[in-house]
Amino acid sequence: MRTKLLILLAAILLTFQGIAQKDYLHESKTEKTKRMLWWKDATFGMFIHWGLYSVPAGRYHGKVSNHDCAEWIMNDEKIPIKEYETFATQFNPEKFNAQKWVSIAKRAGVKYIVITSKHHDGFCLWDSKVSDYTVTKATPFKRDILKELSVECRKQGIRFCTYHSIMDWHQPDANGNNTNDWAKYREQYLKPQLAEIIHNYHPAVMWFDGEWIDKWTEDQGKDLYNFLRNLDPKLIVNNRVGKGRSGMQGMNKTDDAVGDFGTPEQEILGKASDLDWESCMTLNKSWGFKQDDHNWKAADALIQNIVEIVSKGGNYLLNVGPTAAGEIPVESVERLDEIGKWLKKNGSSVYGNKKGLPKENYEGYSTLSKDGTSLYLFVDSRSKAAVILKGMNNKFKSVSILGNKSHVDFYKSKNDLLVTIPQKNLDKYITVLKIQLKK
Repeated sequence: MRTKLLILLAAILLTFQGIAQKDYLHESKTEKTKRMLWWKDATFGMFIHWGLYSVPAGRYHGKVSNHDCAEWIMNDEKIPIKEYETFATQFNPEKFNAQKWVSIAKRAGVKYIVITSKHHDGFCLWDSKVSDYTVTKATPFKRDILKELSVECRKQGIRFCTYHSIMDWHQPDANGNNTNDWAKYREQYLKPQLAEIIHNYHPAVMWFDGEWIDKWTEDQGKDLYNFLRNLDPKLIVNNRVGKGRSGMQGMNKTDDAVGDFGTPEQEILGKASDLDWESCMTLNKSWGFKQDDHNWKAADALIQNIVEIVSKGGNYLLNVGPTAAGEIPVESVERLDEIGKWLKKNGSSVYGNKKGLPKENYEGYSTLSKDGTSLYLFVDSRSKAAVILKGMNNKFKSVSILGNKSHVDFYKSKNDLLVTIPQKNLDKYITVLKIQLKK
């Protein structure tokens, strides 16, 4: 039965590819700008790494893995496929509650969620008709996680997005030495599964990974990108659909690489960019849940990341790794709640703005409203009593503090502006000065 299904899916794909497809590799700048608008305005997303690796949670045969990332345990500890498959029989996350997860994200100020539909271990978090290695068929849980999460995201006004690994440690055709095996995996497994996800769950973004393997090429990435965009013209796809592993690789305006946005990992660009980019980062060290990883980042450092990233024109994709029971760790929730409180007061300086001033104008981080009438300065009020703006040509109208009614004194001197910061009722993390500008 499964063989017949694969043959049918392959035939459907071949039929589809035989039809004249639109070339989305060369869309106009205007078309791309319109398609990317919601994503750029959203600014803050939640990454979710969840799968069978949450069962061992970074331990193998009772010993803590020496590797940082729990989701790589199959590869790092060289666990045989058949042995790793037994984790599926233990994966029964009865505490998983899509409504609760999305509520945590919304409370944090998150505008889109990206969840691992399939990580490198090949396990699928949806009811795939192409494979039996799925949450609905191989586990006692039996529920379609992508379906529940996608439905709840739409209920709460959060954009639903999916991560998908190009490589697959579980699929024999993906790991053999024969290039024909890889072509079979790509055409009869990878593409049909991606088509399922688009058709059934309608993700706003497809976030690829695992493209660094030798068998994957930039040309295959272009083919896949066009295939996906023909299924959903509004779809946004990251640069790792091609060979974009190293952050902004493939995002140079002069090259012919594929992908809609760059993906620096665990880092922030050194300087502002007009290109679309997103920093993906963890809350501790591991992406997947690792029970012995207690290296949690402080809330002020996470808020500082948001400030720096948005001022440089990027998005922030912050990861959580739920437990095998289906819960987002309390340490993650505590930090997300702190971020949410700060964004509730200061969100107008973050969402829907443009990158800020260059260093020669302001020695700090800032954003500018799209209409050019509001300038937001991010100030560590614990260490600064005043800030200076240089070379602004006397365009200042008024100065205020977001979420604070304290009077703010400012002084103009030719083209410069000196702002003194009141030392009461300030934000414990980052205070935001709003400068109203004259048109």
